[in-house]
Amino acid sequence: MTDKLNSAQAIALENKYGAHNYHPLPVVISKGEGVYVWDAEGKRYYDFLSAYSAVNQGHCHPKIIGALNEQAQKLTLTSRAFYNDMLGKQEKYMSELFGFDKLLPMNTGAEAVETAIKLTRKWAYEVKGISEDKATIIVCDGNFHGRTTTIISFSNDPEARDNFGPYTPGFVKIEYNNLKALEQALEATENVAGFLVEPIQGEAGVYVPSEGYLTKAKELCEKYDVLFIADEVQTGIARTGKLLAVDHENVKPDILIMGKALSGGVYPISGVMANDAIMNVIKPGQHGSTFGGNPLAAAVVMAALEVIQEEKLAENAEKLGHLFRSEMNKLVDKYDLLKSVRGKGLLNAILINDTEESETAWNICLKLRDNGLLAKPTHGNIIRFAPPLVMNEEQLMECVAIIDKSFGEF
Repeated sequence: MTDKLNSAQAIALENKYGAHNYHPLPVVISKGEGVYVWDAEGKRYYDFLSAYSAVNQGHCHPKIIGALNEQAQKLTLTSRAFYNDMLGKQEKYMSELFGFDKLLPMNTGAEAVETAIKLTRKWAYEVKGISEDKATIIVCDGNFHGRTTTIISFSNDPEARDNFGPYTPGFVKIEYNNLKALEQALEATENVAGFLVEPIQGEAGVYVPSEGYLTKAKELCEKYDVLFIADEVQTGIARTGKLLAVDHENVKPDILIMGKALSGGVYPISGVMANDAIMNVIKPGQHGSTFGGNPLAAAVVMAALEVIQEEKLAENAEKLGHLFRSEMNKLVDKYDLLKSVRGKGLLNAILINDTEESETAWNICLKLRDNGLLAKPTHGNIIRFAPPLVMNEEQLMECVAIIDKSFGEF
C-alpha cells in the first residue's frame, strides 16, 4: 500500500474501487505546501480551490501540523462519555473569539447544518412556543448546505436531490437576496423558527448579495422572533476578508455554523455556536457524535485559528481580493469569453460567456491545469477562484498571468 503510484495508476484505482460520486479534474495531488501542490510526477501547481476553502491557512501549515502531531501522541479520542482536558480549552477559546456563550462541536459541515436545524426546531417548540411538528425554517433558492437527506430536501440542485426522496418537510424556499420575499414568508405564518442563509452563496457561483441584505434580514428575523442562522462553513475563517462574512455588515447571527478552515484542512472539524438562551435547549442524550469534540480536534482548531490571527490572513484576503478582481476585470474587457467577475476577499468567480450545459468552463480549467494552476467549474459556466490566504502579492500576480495566458490560448 505504500508503493508510489503515478497519476494514471492512482486514477485507475479510484475509478475501479471507489464510488463514482465525484467528477474530479484529472490531476493527482501527492504533496502540498502553502499555496502550492505537486502531482504524482512532481509538477507544481498553484492551488486556486483550497479544498473548497478548507485550506485557508495553506497546505500543511507547520503550526497546525505541529499541534496535530503533539496531541496525537498524547490522546486522540475519548468519546463524550468522559471529559478530556482539551475540549474545554477549545470551547473557551472559540466562545471568546466569536462572541457566543457556547459551542457544540461536530465533524463535518453538513453535520453542523443538521445540528443547527435540530437546535432551531427544539428552540421553536420549547422557547418560542410553536405547536409540535409545525415549525418551519426559511431557506434560499440556490442554497448549498450539504448533501444529507434533510439538507437535499430543500436543495434546488437536481443532481443532489433527484431520486433521493421522500424528502424531509418543514422548509420554505424563497429567492436569495430578496428582502420582500423574506418578509412575506415571515408574515405568512407564526410557525417560522429560523432563517438559514449563506452570507455569500459559494456553490451557486459566489453569489454576493446586495449591500445591507444581511443587516435587514437580521432585523426582520428580530421583528418576527425568528432565529437568524448563518452558514459560514465556506465563507468563514477569514476567506472573505473578515473573520466571518457577516462581519462585513456587523451582523451577529443567533446561530453560527462553521467548518472547513476551522481546522486549516488538517482534520474534519465543524461547530455550531449560540448563546445560552438557544443552546441550553439541548440536553444530554439529545444530540452528539463519537468524534465531535475530541481532544485532537481541539488542539488543531486552536492552532488553526491562531494562525489566522497571527498572520493577519483576513486582512491579506481583503487586500489581495481587491487586487485580484481588478486584474480579472481587465481580462473581462480583454476577452469576449468572459462575462464578469464577482466575489469578496479571496472568494471569487468568473462567469464564462456560455451556457451552463456547455463544457467551456471545464475545458478552460484543463488549460489552467496545463499552465500550472488548479481551479474547478461550478454550475457549468462559472469558475471559482479561492487560493489559500497565505498567498502574497507576487504569487497572486503570477497566477493572474497564468489565467491571462490560459484564456488567450483557449
